[in-house]
Amino acid sequence: MVHPCLACGACCAYFRVAFHWSEAESFLGGTVPEALTTKLDPHRLAMRGTEAKAVRCVALQGEVGVQASCGIYPQRPSVCREVAPSWEFGEISAQCDKARVAHGLLPLTPEDWIDPSGAGVPPLPRSA
Repeated sequence: MVHPCLACGACCAYFRVAFHWSEAESFLGGTVPEALTTKLDPHRLAMRGTEAKAVRCVALQGEVGVQASCGIYPQRPSVCREVAPSWEFGEISAQCDKARVAHGLLPLTPEDWIDPSGAGVPPLPRSA
């Protein structure tokens, strides 16, 4: 099943995405496009747009809560890979819930992972 968060984008427009600089160095095996990052300090980079007051990752495409996706999904930083949507693995994700509520979306529930049609299509994001 496709992650409900792939159509959500709330985390990408709420949290600063900071990670070790090596994730953007191809000679070290890094995959994050360096042009999409900004230097935070000698050890960390951030995805451009997530260090701003009005957070929105430069890689976020579409409209939060309607139809959003990550333009670099296979190359996204480790911190993005570590944030699981609520209930994807049978438990709440406080980060997911906090970002969704900040954007006027209801937190995900276990039912959001059930496809009533059996077609493998996730339910549409619910609005608050």
